[in-house]
Amino acid sequence: QTATYSRSMYATPTRRTSHRLVPLDVGVPSWMRAPGEAPGSFAAEVAMDELAVASGIDPVELRIRNDPAVSPESGLPFSSRHLVDCLRRGADRFAWQLRDPQPRARMVEGWWVGTGMAASSYPVYSMPGSSAVIRFHLDPLLDPALGASGRYEVELAAADIGTGARTVLTQIAADALGVRPETVDVAIGDTALPPATIAGGSSGTASWGATIADAADRFRDKWGDDPADGAQADGSMPDNPYSGRYAMSAYGAHFSQVAVHADTGEVRVPRMLGVFAAGRIINPDTARSQLLGGMTMGLSMALHEQSVLDPRFGHVINHDLANYHITAHADVGTMEAEWIDEEDPYVNPMGSKGIGEIGIVGAAAAIANATYHATGTRIRSVPMTVDDFVM
Repeated sequence: QTATYSRSMYATPTRRTSHRLVPLDVGVPSWMRAPGEAPGSFAAEVAMDELAVASGIDPVELRIRNDPAVSPESGLPFSSRHLVDCLRRGADRFAWQLRDPQPRARMVEGWWVGTGMAASSYPVYSMPGSSAVIRFHLDPLLDPALGASGRYEVELAAADIGTGARTVLTQIAADALGVRPETVDVAIGDTALPPATIAGGSSGTASWGATIADAADRFRDKWGDDPADGAQADGSMPDNPYSGRYAMSAYGAHFSQVAVHADTGEVRVPRMLGVFAAGRIINPDTARSQLLGGMTMGLSMALHEQSVLDPRFGHVINHDLANYHITAHADVGTMEAEWIDEEDPYVNPMGSKGIGEIGIVGAAAAIANATYHATGTRIRSVPMTVDDFVM
């Protein structure tokens, strides 16, 4: 779905995109984070930077001027869209107004220095098919200060792949039940539990959280605020009544500074900033970790990651971490992620949007646009290597 990014981002009276499949004698590819939006955003956001240069308009201002009032693809109103707020806050935080618009204008100790930016979006997904069970058990040993006589057990076969799902689902359950998080035990990661959808498409919190909220509503309707020992209720992923009535996406803005060595073409990225609008942020700590992780993957996409194919058999040759280089801590300078306080009652009961993939979308384009500003050399493919910048 590489072209879907271009279909929904900017207002324009003329737009045409298509996808074509070409049979190739190579290994079957699989998903990587933001599988269509990440490469699609690179093409679109680099093109936007080229348009800004050609028209003499600041890249931030160009995007603000072309922010649509309704979805360009469907004509539907947005459930919420605070891209302009992200752009303006990011520009202010990055001191964008001090930027010399001319490329190849600043050299520091043998390094060409430049800045660039790109926008970001990722659709709101939720997957039907999850179920959850909530049980209550009296616990005489529970601390009376918690204001509860027992503990709530929440069960569903969700998966925590390192994103903090256990923490967030505990918060969602506690909020929906109207109790303290310390009285809630969430059990996930076991196929013996009620079924849950996959952790994919940045849909986990939306799908599992809405399922838990439904079970909590049923539990409170049946048992009230003072349940008996053994009280139980189950729930399932509810239909969203606003689906098809609103266009739903998360948005963001990336800003980056790069340094390109004038003699070797080596690229360094000393600073990255991402500002996002992703609905209600349920847990700031896990959210920041997710967003920084996505931005780091965008840096890796921009400068390092490349699958090398054997032309005889179509196999990937560099299929391990000894040969397939990814960004490490030493490659990351100052990296900051923050967000706009956004209310969106239409996406799901929590008002949250997925954040697992929005961080990588647009990040590589911001770096590529910064290298153009630094060197005057326009790169339209990744990874960018020293060969691209040897002058």
